[in-house]
Amino acid sequence: MTAQPVSPPPAPADRRPGPRPTRPGQWALLVVGVLLTALGLAVLVSGLVLAAAASAQQGGRYLSTPPDRHQTITYALVGPPAVLDLGEAEVSAVPFLDELGSVQVRVTPVDPEQELFVGVAASEDVDRYLDGVAHARMGSATEAGDDARDRVAGERAPDRPGNRTLWADSDQGPGTRELTLDLRPGSWTLVVMNADATRPVWADVQVGARSDLLGPVAGGQLIGGLVGLVVGVPLLLLGAAGLGRDIGPGTPPRGTGPGAALAGAPPRDGTPAPLYPVRLTGLLDTGLSRWLWLVKWLLVVPHLIVLAVLWFALVVTTVAAGIVILFTGRYPPSWFSFCVGVLRWSWRVGFYSYAALGTDRYPPFTPARADYPAELEVAYPERLSRGLVLVKWWLLAIPHLLVLGVLTGGGSTWTSVSESDGSTTTTSWGPSLLGLLVLVAAVALLFTGRYRPELFALVVGINRWVNRVLAYVLLMRDEYPPFRLDQGPVDPPQRDAATPPGPALPERSGDRPGGQGPPR
Repeated sequence: MTAQPVSPPPAPADRRPGPRPTRPGQWALLVVGVLLTALGLAVLVSGLVLAAAASAQQGGRYLSTPPDRHQTITYALVGPPAVLDLGEAEVSAVPFLDELGSVQVRVTPVDPEQELFVGVAASEDVDRYLDGVAHARMGSATEAGDDARDRVAGERAPDRPGNRTLWADSDQGPGTRELTLDLRPGSWTLVVMNADATRPVWADVQVGARSDLLGPVAGGQLIGGLVGLVVGVPLLLLGAAGLGRDIGPGTPPRGTGPGAALAGAPPRDGTPAPLYPVRLTGLLDTGLSRWLWLVKWLLVVPHLIVLAVLWFALVVTTVAAGIVILFTGRYPPSWFSFCVGVLRWSWRVGFYSYAALGTDRYPPFTPARADYPAELEVAYPERLSRGLVLVKWWLLAIPHLLVLGVLTGGGSTWTSVSESDGSTTTTSWGPSLLGLLVLVAAVALLFTGRYRPELFALVVGINRWVNRVLAYVLLMRDEYPPFRLDQGPVDPPQRDAATPPGPALPERSGDRPGGQGPPR
């Protein structure tokens, strides 16, 4: 019987796990959790503000604005009409109208000898009373207190305001005059004049308000905000944990420009090179478009919307992880993977757009590893210091934040003076060092089609420093970031502190065991 030849077994396929697709359910949990948490925080803060305002109203006090000085050479200062429109409903049919609120107006003459009149009347009655009378409208006073910009001309001198019966409420006399007005339907106007109807009028006007409904509304908002947080935060954390578990290993980054061959290249001596635990890679692509960078701000809008959700979730996750680290000394692995994914996604979008302009390949919509020239990895720590959690994200990071503020922040100041009223306007803006470097690279691309490698290496180095500090502030590592600008597309190996820099000196015979000493 003839033996059949045995065919060799097929070569084993590459069984390295690829990136696991993120499940839609985890995204749904995360988005719903972010929306509920953000809404709960906003409602809670609003409730706290209203509760503080309600507390300030105790004892019949009013919440008042600072006194605003008004001056006019005309006969009267007139406030803007206040309108309360109830439609066809009767006043008696509107519940809580009395509790809805009241307004207090305090007017003090600048000249203590001058008697003032303050009154409120229907807007149409005020218009008839001041028809043909020179007056000024309040609310547009200059820094000198002059209300001349909204002055209404007229030739007629008015009657004494206290002699007229049109006022719904009024007060006159020396010193500070005060009106307390309940809310009423209709259109009402405030008028401030000298009691003898002379001119000019010069007074400090202060307006206050109070409402008996502030307390109940504040209580409802506090309860609603807490409910939003109680429901939203667990959903957010569950969604972040699910996405973190879905993030898996994938293909290493690939590029076509300078530095592509260095990505993942083993050391020449075969020993692994020590790297900082935050590893950032950015491989410059060749053949970059001359003009695409002009519209990348629009192309990245979908990514920015997603990243806004992810970064909100990242802040909440970091707070929760800090509490866990404080008691256990460990960072929950799923949340850690989620944080790395958010940083990775942010770096890809920045590499594509205006943090580097290193590629024209559109970033993938995934926090997992992918075949993309920009990647970021953070080594998972087995243990973290419990005490550092309390200080490293703000106190210990201050020196780095100051330096990065110089590298990535900027500012300039312009001051303009208005000739009409003498007011000044100050506007601050200015490019950062990183933004200036990217702008130089963009202009060079536009005119030459080339991105100089040394400029790209510096840009990536600044981004590498930023992400190292981010990982430290986000409690992901305890190693203090080095004050070092490691330039280049890949992280350079760290030199051991005990190893002196520079080439090793040749060994002399006298230094070897059993040597005979240096030759004579």
